[in-house]
Amino acid sequence: MAAKNDAEVIIGGKVLHLSGYESEEYLQKVAAYINSKHAEYSKLEGFKRSPVDQQNLLLQLNIADDYFKAKKQISLLEDEISAKEKELYDLKHELIASQIKLDNSEKSVKSLRNELDESSKKVIRLETELKRSE
Repeated sequence: MAAKNDAEVIIGGKVLHLSGYESEEYLQKVAAYINSKHAEYSKLEGFKRSPVDQQNLLLQLNIADDYFKAKKQISLLEDEISAKEKELYDLKHELIASQIKLDNSEKSVKSLRNELDESSKKVIRLETELKRSE
């Protein structure tokens, strides 16, 4: 199991001590995300006039919204990847089937060429015999 990491982060102007199995850089990134959301909403007049508990609730709702949108996007991308993998699988099988068909056709052409060569030799032999018998 990974070791726990401690990090001091600043969220909303307050220094917080966070601890977790993620890296310190990751914990700082999370804190920066929360700060950016807070800064984004702090620009809105209605938000600034709201009580702190309502501000926190709005931030939480917005962060949850971001989370669910990201989760939905991941699901869509995973579905797209699955469809592409299936398409690739089908194309590989089609390629293999085409290669087998090509190999069989090449064998058939070779066999027909051999037959043609044999028939040509036979025709020449028969023509030669016919000329001799005249």
